[in-house]
Amino acid sequence: MIILGTNSVKDTGFDVANSCRFNAADGAFMSITPGSNMNLKRWTWSSWIKRGGQAGEQNIFCANNASSDYQNLMIDANGQVNFLNYVSNNVRGRKQTTARLRDSSAWYHIVCVWDSANSTAEDRMQIYINGVRQTAFGDNDNPAEDQVGQLGESGVATLVGAFVGTSANFWDGYMAEVVLIDGSALAPTSFGEFDEDSGIWKPIDVSGLTFGTHGFYLDFEASDNLGNNANGGADLGETNIAATDQSTDTCTNNFATLNILNMNNSGYVFSEGNLKGAVSGAWLGGTSTFFVNKGKWYWEVKYGSGNFGLGIGQAETDATAIKLVSTANHGYVSYHVGGFEFFQNGSDTFNRTNNGNIGSYGSQATSGQIVMIAYDADSGKLFAGRQGTFFNSSNPANGTSPMFTVTSAAYFTPSLSIEGGVHEMNFGSPPYSESGGETDADGYGNFAYEPPSGFFSLCTKNLAEYG
Repeated sequence: MIILGTNSVKDTGFDVANSCRFNAADGAFMSITPGSNMNLKRWTWSSWIKRGGQAGEQNIFCANNASSDYQNLMIDANGQVNFLNYVSNNVRGRKQTTARLRDSSAWYHIVCVWDSANSTAEDRMQIYINGVRQTAFGDNDNPAEDQVGQLGESGVATLVGAFVGTSANFWDGYMAEVVLIDGSALAPTSFGEFDEDSGIWKPIDVSGLTFGTHGFYLDFEASDNLGNNANGGADLGETNIAATDQSTDTCTNNFATLNILNMNNSGYVFSEGNLKGAVSGAWLGGTSTFFVNKGKWYWEVKYGSGNFGLGIGQAETDATAIKLVSTANHGYVSYHVGGFEFFQNGSDTFNRTNNGNIGSYGSQATSGQIVMIAYDADSGKLFAGRQGTFFNSSNPANGTSPMFTVTSAAYFTPSLSIEGGVHEMNFGSPPYSESGGETDADGYGNFAYEPPSGFFSLCTKNLAEYG
């Protein structure tokens, strides 16, 4: 059992293989500039998104033919979805949902329809979230009939993940199954359906849709060309996007990340889809988006610099207590009841629980090396190792010589405490180039080292089977 993001089902019938990770700090986006107008009065946009950072306005797409003329879809600093059309700095269509998308563990599906030729004013701009039409709005300004927009205008770049390619308003997180339909106003059922067993909204195969002259389909399956238009039309250009930004974290197999919502201290900086953590000063700690109380789980951490604590933290009954890992109260998870970690602090390595040093343990990691963590939630045994070898001659597969044996039946989550350094988490979809190519027994993940027998990566397909 875990705390799941939405849209996570074991078997979907249609599997999305890849997403693209957009890192706002890099100024990452894609773009395409049509040589002729697409239908400026009727089109449909569909994309699956998973949020990373949540600061400021973040654009899913934008077309801007002047500083005062633009059409875009973005999520604002409050998590509200905004669908906007501006002409000469005047609103010519705007919808702002009262619904807020702030769950960083969730995959959401957003469909927006521009249909200004529609005789019904309220149908000229439509927003759907997870298959449900949004009807409650903070701002609700319908465009005039036959109002044109900027998306698809000849010579105007369509930007995926940016506003105008400047230093602000970039998308931060993941996108999957990005579709633009030129000339048709489609219902969300063209892109997804409700699962008959769980009722969860899930994707369907869109490859058979009619995309129109300037429509496109981004499936992100070519790591050397993530802007590839799988519909066969012109590809999108990539800016500050690399092959390592291809991810297997998707709307049909959701992987764990660090949980930005657990933090109440701005000194812990998240990036790379919440898989990279950095702290410039004193100790701060973070936890993941998945909690487990059964099953066997494996993950890796690429050591960058500074001091660290790696292990597990316990779910708290007090909803605010998970935000306990600030410098004000000793910012490492094992200071608190239920935390268990392997520490590297200066020249020392040791294990720690409940703020007590158990003793010297393990050996030093150096920059670029991999630290392994295996947690058997069925027996409570926690293991740590480095560069392919578990410490103290321990063997997770047969349960011998664990670093700790946890007696609590509570839910636990992977943790990462840092002092003056940076580290990258690999729950199976690494944010860095990983040539190891090792998977779990079900074929999920990309690890430097083979997971111990019976241990699995932290993704929803595995959680549905073993958690």
